[in-house]
Amino acid sequence: MRRIAILAVTALAIPFAAAQAACPEDAEVARLAADILANRPAQGYGPSLTMEDAACARDKLVALLAKQHGAPVGYKVGLTNAAAQQRFGVPSPVRGTIYQATIRARGTAGAPAEVPAAFAALPNVESDLLVRVRDEGINEAGSDHLAILRHLDQVIPFIEMPDLVLAPGQMSGPNLVAINVGARLGVLGEPIPVQATPDFAARLGSMTVILATEQKELSRAPGTALLGHPLNVIPWLVEDLKRDGKRLRAGDIVSLGGFSPALPTEAGRVVTATYEGLADRPLTVSVRTP
Repeated sequence: MRRIAILAVTALAIPFAAAQAACPEDAEVARLAADILANRPAQGYGPSLTMEDAACARDKLVALLAKQHGAPVGYKVGLTNAAAQQRFGVPSPVRGTIYQATIRARGTAGAPAEVPAAFAALPNVESDLLVRVRDEGINEAGSDHLAILRHLDQVIPFIEMPDLVLAPGQMSGPNLVAINVGARLGVLGEPIPVQATPDFAARLGSMTVILATEQKELSRAPGTALLGHPLNVIPWLVEDLKRDGKRLRAGDIVSLGGFSPALPTEAGRVVTATYEGLADRPLTVSVRTP
């Protein structure tokens, strides 16, 4: 009987250990981190990587990159529209962590921030939007827009500058998660105070976000491009964090997602994101990529 019990326990342990072993080894993650920090296109983990194992790889990678990019300051939500999810073959948004370096630069149309065009292995630029968490009540706010606004204190125009990292043909939904959704740098515009009013919530949804260089318009999207409304990103993130035993904290910064596709940076350009209809004047954030 004792022999049977031992065999049964061993049989249960083998598949569990195999499942655990699927998370990329520390050495593999360290190799990816080294490529990222050296601005080298990297190899992904292959087509067999699951979302669960990708999240494990992401958390290991964040710990390594934080030594260079600074402590985590919040979260990035990616794939916040159906077309992007379909392109990557995933049914929902995905989460990454942003660092102090992600929110360090400031730039307006009159005084663009300067970030080298070749700041990363595969440097990109996209229009985005940040919010700052006022207090932990946001974790219980649910999906009601006014309730969410009561627990935010700033909305911040934002140009994200992600690094898509992976060599051609390597990208997939799980590999996107494993590279921390490409979180790297960014440029912030002037913050505006949140108003917990129906009008402010409506303006977030009805605003137009335009990304342009000094030569041409690159993209134009409504506020509804992000899950139907920018504030719909928050309850998704709250639930995603809850599954990992985490919560949003006061002061956390949340990158709500791209209004434009991620576009390769070009040397010698000034890129500006303009938010029309959110405030009583257009809001802008700009970056020059020498």
